[in-house]
Amino acid sequence: MRKLKVSRVLIPTFLLAVVMAGCSDPDKLVGTGNPGAPLTPPTVTTVTPANGSSVVCPNIAIVTATFSKAMNPATINTTTFTLSGPSGSVTGTVSLDPTDMIATFTPPAASLTPSTTFTATITTGAHDQFGNALAANFVWTFTTSVLCVALPPPAGLGTACSFGILGATPSVTNTGPSNVTGDVGVWPAASITGFPPGTATGAFHGGDATAQTAQGDLTTAYNNAAGLTAPPPVLTADIGGQTLPPGVYSATTALGITGNLTLDGSTAPNGVWVFQVGTALTTAAGAPGTPASQVLLIGGADAHNVFWQIGSSATLGTYSLFQGTIMAKASITLGTGATLNGRALAETGAVTLDSNLVNVPTCP
Repeated sequence: MRKLKVSRVLIPTFLLAVVMAGCSDPDKLVGTGNPGAPLTPPTVTTVTPANGSSVVCPNIAIVTATFSKAMNPATINTTTFTLSGPSGSVTGTVSLDPTDMIATFTPPAASLTPSTTFTATITTGAHDQFGNALAANFVWTFTTSVLCVALPPPAGLGTACSFGILGATPSVTNTGPSNVTGDVGVWPAASITGFPPGTATGAFHGGDATAQTAQGDLTTAYNNAAGLTAPPPVLTADIGGQTLPPGVYSATTALGITGNLTLDGSTAPNGVWVFQVGTALTTAAGAPGTPASQVLLIGGADAHNVFWQIGSSATLGTYSLFQGTIMAKASITLGTGATLNGRALAETGAVTLDSNLVNVPTCP
């Protein structure tokens, strides 16, 4: 009789344990707060231009949407990502970045009408890599300004202006006693390592909303810089030894700097330099006290007016001196002992430091 009573107690307890184990199955918790779960529908987390923005350059505008999950490239196209205005649909091309999380709609150059409101839409035809569709169409609007002829420095960086270092994925990594006179951040990754021994006068933003907003503003600034028209001649190979006045300069392939590149602002007070580099930028490596590459400023030139838009990655050689804000599509590497009077902002890749000084120009 006693054994029978024990069994009556144990059987319900066993069944309760089975039910609780089933409830703890991660696959049964999708849609309850885990945005990356296999069955959770994707969402649009950020867009550029921002919804309601009225300072969008019509001649160089590029529209982007960042998703909460990696998307299926086959479903991100001109049918699911559209742009329209008062005159109807806007033609353009649609692409997805290597992470499959950032979609870009690029209209033909100077095709958007100034002082006009446009509507961008991501439809439910956009699916993530598990086959889940957006729960509803995502729609936002922006208004173009008058034609833009220059990149506003450095206000064009938006919230990214306060960052000396900003990476995307997989991390921001430092070795040695680097010092950054500004913020250090990363998004969508969250890993910032090597601080200490590295130090920063600003705040650290590892995968938070501040870093996310800064990355969105970086995308806008990068696209604006890339859309500027550069007059001939095209820069080629190595531009060390040259002296350049303010202006927009373009290199369709990789670019190097060996020796001294001098930026002379004497012909244009508050002049701006924008360098568009098709692929990689590399500066020559030197030794302590004998840099093999330097960017020098004369005639009132200021580092906060110098922008480097890099199509892939940038590498500053050991003990080199560099001026200006680096906006790289992929990664940025600062060689041992290199000094950067500017910012290292990577749109999709990592930023790596090694005993560097990063002196961030003052924001407006």
